[in-house]
Amino acid sequence: MSFAEQLARLQVFLDADDLHEEALDYIAAHGYLTALCICSEEVPEREWIDALFAEPPKYADDTEREAIEATLVQLKAHIGRQLASDEDMELPCELDMGDDPDESDLRGWCIGFMEGVFMREAVWFEEAEEEVSELLLPIMVGSGLFDEQPEFSDIAADPNLVDEMVSQIPEILTALYLICHAPEEKPALLKPRRH
Repeated sequence: MSFAEQLARLQVFLDADDLHEEALDYIAAHGYLTALCICSEEVPEREWIDALFAEPPKYADDTEREAIEATLVQLKAHIGRQLASDEDMELPCELDMGDDPDESDLRGWCIGFMEGVFMREAVWFEEAEEEVSELLLPIMVGSGLFDEQPEFSDIAADPNLVDEMVSQIPEILTALYLICHAPEEKPALLKPRRH
């Protein structure tokens, strides 16, 4: 089975209605795996797979479970290679929120990405908090998870600003990846200590 066929099968599996309501669908899973690839700390496979499904899916048998999990691992590796290349990441959805942001695939992707960030939230911000927060802003806006907060509701109220922000996501992913994976210039001893 080709990788494209495996992905198609994975998509059907993740988009099925019988998964737990908090399980990530295919687009959200892609966002989630992208965040896991960017995070500087490796999250153990079992942990992120279990979190993706929220509760164990009802697989037909062990063969199906192994196939689905193996494809998830392959997809994560594929995303990791895309991020490490010099090209902008291609998302599996349009880069706009459409007329109804809550129904847009991009919102799902951004929510999935933020789920990935939340798994190791402290790690994301320990090196370059300000820079990372700034870069994450368009994804946070896209996710709609923060709309209750005044600064986010102001942005969300301006569809043109939102569109402009979310259109930058592919470049942002590359920048985040470089921040989290760039070799440290200074020897560890010279790093400022946090008090």
